[in-house]
Formats: sequence, structure tokens, C-alpha cells
Amino acid sequence: MPTSAIELLKSRSLPMLIEEEIQRVILGGEYAPGDRINEKELALRFGISRGPVREALRSLEASGLIEQVPNRGVFVRRLTAAQAADIYDVRAFLFALAGRLLAIRATDEEIAQLRAFVAAMDEAIARDDFESYVRENFALHEFIVEHAGNPVLASQYLSLIKQLRLYRSRNLMLRDSIEASNKEHHEMVDAIAAHDPDRAQAVHLKHVATAKERLMSNPSLT
Repeated sequence: MPTSAIELLKSRSLPMLIEEEIQRVILGGEYAPGDRINEKELALRFGISRGPVREALRSLEASGLIEQVPNRGVFVRRLTAAQAADIYDVRAFLFALAGRLLAIRATDEEIAQLRAFVAAMDEAIARDDFESYVRENFALHEFIVEHAGNPVLASQYLSLIKQLRLYRSRNLMLRDSIEASNKEHHEMVDAIAAHDPDRAQAVHLKHVATAKERLMSNPSLT
């Protein structure tokens, strides 16, 4: 076994590794919202006993990705439109604070990386590469919260995003909405680059509020 793999196993418990793998499978779309998760099948898949799988599922339930239904089993959480709206409201204020904090402390290197993310999304839009756009979009948002200098904020924000990914994965984004969203990304990065915390807070808040409006206007999500 490579040294790096050994060190990884030393630093992380088996249930933690299993939790990350199950989360990857869920967010990757192998399980859809509402699908039942079979504990025995997962244990066989990973070649381990059911104990670590059970512990991993308990942790995922606490994170909001799955839910235990009495007398029925464990299922991938299915968010209602109202629940998604509530999460968006909290996410908006966390993201606004992240934008504000980063505008105060952003380095030239961080600003250059933010501009690279936005440029990559411009290029993805031009070639109708939706998958690349989504990947760069997540990367931009995570970069902002992770470099805002507040680990508690980042942890709470990323937890909410995991839940919303179950919901947003069903949202068919039109080209016009993607272009409008990336225009907002440009405004966010410009505000951070200008080291203008008030402006950054406002445009980050508006960005998530507008995303919520787009999501809630899709009748297939209600």
C-alpha cells in the first residue's frame, strides 16, 4: 500500500472514509432524492461489516443528506420547495458575509484565481459545456467561502450546499439564466477586487436571492 494511502487511513476513521464515499455517490447522482439506501448492499460493495456503514449513515443523516423513515429504512432526502427556499435564505446571508470578509482581505493571487473561475465559465457558456460550467460554478463559490477567513461560516455554508445539490440537480438551467448568473459572478469578483465590502456583500446577497427566484419559478420543482 502506498505511503500516502497508509497516512490517509491513519488520519481518518473507516466510518469517515465510508461516509465520504457514500456522499460522493449520492451527490454524483447514483442515488436520486427519495431512493432507498440499502445498508447491507453498501457493506457488500465496500467489502466491510455493516457497523461502519451504519455509523456513516448516521453522520450523513445529521448533515441532512439522508433521512431515516421509521419502519421503512434509510432514504436520500427529498427536499420540498419550501425547505429548499428556507435553505436558500440562510445560504444568502452566509454567502453575503463571505463576500464581505473576502473583499476586506483578498490577496492579488486570490483575486486572480476568482477571475480565472469566471473566465472558465465564460468559455464553458460559449461552447455550451454545461458540465464544465457547473463544476467551475461550485469551485468559485467554495473558494469564496473557504478564503473568507471564517471556518465556521465555511462549514455551515458547505453543509447547506450539499443539501441543495440534491435539489438543484433537477433544475434544467437555460442558457439565458446561466449567462445572467455569470454576469453576477463578474460583479461579485469586481467588488472583491475593489476591496469594497459593502458592495461585495450586496452583490453576493443578490446573487443567491436571484438564484432562489430562478429555482422557485421552475414548476417541476414544486
